[in-house]
Amino acid sequence: MSKISLIAKLPCAEGQNEGFEAALADMITASNEEAGLEIYSAHKGDDNNYWFFELYTDQAAVDVHGKGDGMKAAMRAIGAFMAGAPEVHKLEPVVAKGMEI
Repeated sequence: MSKISLIAKLPCAEGQNEGFEAALADMITASNEEAGLEIYSAHKGDDNNYWFFELYTDQAAVDVHGKGDGMKAAMRAIGAFMAGAPEVHKLEPVVAKGMEI
């Protein structure tokens, strides 16, 4: 079974970057409760969009993402700083440097 990657675009509300980034840090900390989540990284674009790259061991790991208490709280908190809904793309990794796929 192949690993699964997600790339998500999260729009930050104008002037809310500091709070948004603090909430992102809480999400990264909360991600430690998810055993099948191998990579969970946030990146800032040149506008108010932030991008997440996520790598999961399998579909079961994707299915439990966000269901733990810590991640639920972190996801609620980040919602206060968002300018809209996230845009999520589910992908299958093919080749990579720096991670085992």
